[in-house]
Amino acid sequence: MSDVVLLERPAEGVGLIRINRPEARNALNLEVRRLLARHLTEMGEDAATRAIVLTGNDKSFAAGADIKEMADAGTVEMLARGVHRLWRTIGACPKPVIAAVNGYALGGGCELAMTCDIIIAGESAQFGQPEVRIGIIPGGGGTQRLTRAAGKYRAMKYVLTGELFGARAALEMGLASEVVPDAEVEKRAVELAARIAELPPLAVQLAKEAVLAGMEAPLSSALALEAKSVQILFSSQDQKEGMRAFIEKRKPKFSGR
Repeated sequence: MSDVVLLERPAEGVGLIRINRPEARNALNLEVRRLLARHLTEMGEDAATRAIVLTGNDKSFAAGADIKEMADAGTVEMLARGVHRLWRTIGACPKPVIAAVNGYALGGGCELAMTCDIIIAGESAQFGQPEVRIGIIPGGGGTQRLTRAAGKYRAMKYVLTGELFGARAALEMGLASEVVPDAEVEKRAVELAARIAELPPLAVQLAKEAVLAGMEAPLSSALALEAKSVQILFSSQDQKEGMRAFIEKRKPKFSGR
């Protein structure tokens, strides 16, 4: 296991991925990006992992890309690195991913948080897309995901000025799911992940797919996808168990089948 990305099991059914480059404020170099893509792929295929928490430390979730690693790169070299493919792999994880954000989530760090499904932010967290200040623009989805979360006019303000914004502003604009005291961020993220891990995995997976695919489709197509997903789940053992348990007033035992 690399010492720049740590894997933990804080609760049953929950995997935790921790970026561990405190000396660089958890900047996302190529090694970290590749490890995140690999671990999220592996956890996505692991039946024992039902929800994932992605975090850093109490000072930084991830303070952006590693500028030293790219400052002198050219176009062909940047294309060959394939960072855009790594972003797609990270965003394609079929399991629910919760970002536990303390400190800085800037540039690539903000984009990484936005690839997740739920964002739990500490009260002192700082978000932003400051790439324009160093002569580039967001390249990991920042111009698109921030716009979808916050709307055109707020996204334009932050993308064009590079200004940072706090956790409360992120919550108000729809970027953060919850804001909690800094010391409780990871605990709250693990609690949510553990709660999701207790639920039927197929229903959780199809719910995530329906939300994400529906965001990019016309309403009629999104509603059709939702309907088909519900119908498919009636062939699962967990649907039968869940409904029987509800009728019998007992706690269900979900198998993931």
